[in-house]
Amino acid sequence: MVKRIFSTLLLAPALVGMAQLKVTQLKYSDFDSWQVRNIKESFLIGGNVKQIYEIGKPDTINETGPRKRTDSPWETSSSLIHAASIDKASVTVYPEKRGDGYCLRIESKLEEVKVLGMVNLTCMASGSVFTGFLIEPIESSDNPMQYMMQGVPYTAKPRAIKFDYKAKVGGKRQYKSVSKSMDLEGKNEAEVSVVLQRRWEDASGKLHAKRVATAYMRIKESVNDWQNGFELPLQYGDITNEPGYQDYMGVNYKNYPYWGINSKGVRMQISEKEYADPDEMPTHIIIRFSSGYGGAFCGAIGDKLWVDNLKIIE
Repeated sequence: MVKRIFSTLLLAPALVGMAQLKVTQLKYSDFDSWQVRNIKESFLIGGNVKQIYEIGKPDTINETGPRKRTDSPWETSSSLIHAASIDKASVTVYPEKRGDGYCLRIESKLEEVKVLGMVNLTCMASGSVFTGFLIEPIESSDNPMQYMMQGVPYTAKPRAIKFDYKAKVGGKRQYKSVSKSMDLEGKNEAEVSVVLQRRWEDASGKLHAKRVATAYMRIKESVNDWQNGFELPLQYGDITNEPGYQDYMGVNYKNYPYWGINSKGVRMQISEKEYADPDEMPTHIIIRFSSGYGGAFCGAIGDKLWVDNLKIIE
């Protein structure tokens, strides 16, 4: 899988000089197709079987170990955690019945590990769905973004994305990691973002990117009824002088670093420090839906975001 993704990463810059390609849709973006992974947790925390749900070709997987996915551009924050020799499943994304199909339900919740009746691990898990893949198992709460390889190859310049959504937001925000816990200011908001990047690898193996286009929205109030066909437009080039710009939308924002794997199989943070010229073509697209904002371990217990029927618009 790593070899395939790396090969695409190297080939994509060669496409930059080509004429703009037709906008294509990402597979499984109607969110009607799901895989189920049955994860048997360690005996010390109860030995229960917990289900992780993933977007892709319908299947049931009964292997507890880390999985290697190649069939879907979509990943969820639900994952297998292996810490202190304990296997645990963290589940923050679910399929929910809607009409004749399904939609995404993304949640924020506290994850606890209890050993011999005592809680020795508690952290906030803010749910998300994004294009890319996870590296499993999650073995440490230090720098959790390093396990998220965000972005899939994409060589076109769409005008917007369109999707259906509703939300339950406004809960009290918390930061809670294994080692630190604190209340945060303000009420929780859900977040939707789209980033187009042009990526390349330099002679020393370091990964770089320019920001080609950006779209961002935060859902500040609960939306009880489905908003169907909502369009979120993309802005190309430098957005820092655009109305409504906030630091979290821009390049090099510390709470949302992007990671990748270079030609030698080394995982590293992608250096994204500048905006692309208007005529540059992207090589990758990152689409992310999240039930909270502010980075890892930030969220509000019980807040949710529902999403359905994503389309990329020319």
